[in-house]
Amino acid sequence: MSGALAAGYKGFDWVGVVLIALVTALGGGTVRDVLIDRETVFWISDPNYVWVTLLAAGLTLVYTHYLKPPSKTLLVADALGLALFSLVGAQIAVGHNVAPVIVVLMGAITGVVGGVLRDILVNEIPLVCRSTEAIYTFAAVIGIVVYLACRHLLDEQLALALGMLVAAALRMAGIYWNLRLPAFRLELEVDK
Repeated sequence: MSGALAAGYKGFDWVGVVLIALVTALGGGTVRDVLIDRETVFWISDPNYVWVTLLAAGLTLVYTHYLKPPSKTLLVADALGLALFSLVGAQIAVGHNVAPVIVVLMGAITGVVGGVLRDILVNEIPLVCRSTEAIYTFAAVIGIVVYLACRHLLDEQLALALGMLVAAALRMAGIYWNLRLPAFRLELEVDK
């Protein structure tokens, strides 16, 4: 949905909307699958991911033709999506027996790379890199660390759900209280 909306805000045609929606929804998982050398990229082995993305893009086109998108609702949906995709990506990485630090990276990649690609394609600074944006990738990373810490103490699905809850709650708290990571700023010296 965020891909279709980003394309709409930039005035893309319907093909552009679908392209941006597909890249946003499938980009992070695709990069993860390539990096961990998964046998087949997830949406190639199960085209239902493509169909669901196309349906969501179509519904977004129809919905926004008649109604203005509710920004607060979209922020909640985005926080839930970040948590879901990041933690499922981490769980897939765990299944490939990679080191914990790689699990964290693969989970974060799954959750944020689609949005980074979306922002680049619509000529925006990626949301996850903006110092003016509330915590985003950091929330996903903390959720993944909670999942990894709890998966040997709790049932796997409970640990996964707890990680998702933490990631979504941190993102929502960041939005509500405008919590941000410190910006890294350098002053450009001009030769005289």
